[in-house]
Amino acid sequence: MVCSPKGTNHAITLLFGTSLYDLKVTEMSASADIVVRDGLWLFSPASALVRVVESFLVRNPVETQVVLANLGDASDLLRLLLNGGHFAKTGYLAGAFRQMGRSARADEMIGAMKGVGYNVRESNPFEAGQIFGAPGRAAVPIVKRIEMLWKSARPVIINTFPKAPGLPKDAGAYLRHVDGIYKSDAYHSLSIEGYSVTPEVIEKVRQGNWSPEVDHEDRKSRDALAARGYWQAFQLVKAAVQKVIAGENPGTLARAAHKEWHRELFQPCVRAGLIEPGALAGYRNIPVYLRNSRYVPPRWEVVRDAMPALFDLLEQETEPGVRAVLGHWLFGYIHPYADGNGRMARFLMNVMLASGGYPWTVICVEDHNAYLDALDCASIDTDIRPSTVSSWRSAYAGCPPVAQEAVEDAFLSSFFLRTRFSVSS
Repeated sequence: MVCSPKGTNHAITLLFGTSLYDLKVTEMSASADIVVRDGLWLFSPASALVRVVESFLVRNPVETQVVLANLGDASDLLRLLLNGGHFAKTGYLAGAFRQMGRSARADEMIGAMKGVGYNVRESNPFEAGQIFGAPGRAAVPIVKRIEMLWKSARPVIINTFPKAPGLPKDAGAYLRHVDGIYKSDAYHSLSIEGYSVTPEVIEKVRQGNWSPEVDHEDRKSRDALAARGYWQAFQLVKAAVQKVIAGENPGTLARAAHKEWHRELFQPCVRAGLIEPGALAGYRNIPVYLRNSRYVPPRWEVVRDAMPALFDLLEQETEPGVRAVLGHWLFGYIHPYADGNGRMARFLMNVMLASGGYPWTVICVEDHNAYLDALDCASIDTDIRPSTVSSWRSAYAGCPPVAQEAVEDAFLSSFFLRTRFSVSS
């Protein structure tokens, strides 16, 4: 929405369900109510809260609570409410604060309005189960957002994801299954990202019959380089899985090891001179945009706050299924790297699956569109259900004996048997 005294109240329809609306306003907002970001004049958080209607809070509980949780105090918001005589807005904003556990702030707002003669009726704009924030000091907005997304999605996962089989009794058999599924996993994960790999290329790389230092064809092959990087990273991920099934905290392990997984993914391309060494430095310092997706990841400046928050949640989570689903989704949601985020998210997913004794799961390239649609639905509409009810149904009928034994009771009667996701090689 563009506000201007020369506005015509006209909507311009754009692509992907978006539009511009030029709203005619007789008087522009005071400078104190405007912030400038990337050359755009935007309403401050307090000013925006006063301008939206109650139905916005109802439809967007996570967005609203992120903003409310990050207001340092009620002063800026209360000034606008008092000057505008917004007693009805005060009622539902105070109710929102109270539901979030900030009763003192709600009392302050109602008391101030009553002090100048307004009769405020407090109301709760949120539905049952829509309170995702905890009382406390304001934090970086992306941290609050990640925490609230986790809390809002967690009950859905618990209610739909099958109960964890438990850590495998035969660790060696579990790890042999991981080895056995490598070729299938590499083929599908790399293919999803647009690489043209064949089982022959994957096997050549795995057996070490690949020498970019001396073979010009190997050195220039982007696909072979990607396959080699995947093989190197897979070995480190498998080592993390080994520690997880021995009882170590999977979130702590992933926090310590994930940057090394990423370096191994791209180390062959760096050695071949196809990308700069700085690609191995760590988190991105540029914006990223996703192919075939309407979702735009957060600004790069917030990644360094978002990732520790994600690993805090993984470390504290008690349900392995929640770790797997939300760890995978929110890693992609943050998109911490310039490249390789999809492969990294699936590595993280399988480490978290191992923490509950679930077998290693391959997301098939044939389900690429459904997979991305489910992630888009979660990231754009904050609706995790397609990820759990559709994309997370896995065909465990092809499990090797160790996996069958581990998951038989938990999965044979579940909806996980009805789609194309695979755990067999």
